Amino acid sequence: MATWAKAPDFADQPARQAEVRAQTVVDKQRYLEQGLTPLRCQACHSQVMVRKSSSHQTSVEWVDNPAAHCPVFAELSKKGNAPGRPDTCGQLEKTIKWAVDEGVLEVPD
Repeated sequence: MATWAKAPDFADQPARQAEVRAQTVVDKQRYLEQGLTPLRCQACHSQVMVRKSSSHQTSVEWVDNPAAHCPVFAELSKKGNAPGRPDTCGQLEKTIKWAVDEGVLEVPD
């Protein structure tokens, strides 16, 4: 019985399957880790990793639980997982803008 998959699994081609798996590791590292710059919020000193992929797109990876350091997230955590919970806070956004303006974070053309 055949199963449906979004992409072929190359089960009958072990060498190709190994190539795809190896490339997946490279892609994961590139998309999730590469180009991240450590940055501390100027207001609460939360440590984050930031990447600007364009002037409109910013990726932020929190190093620690944001509610442990950021007063905005601490307040939100008291309310539980409320709908519309932000991924960042205004102070962190200002810090990221500062980092771009100062050349700490590069924005690709």
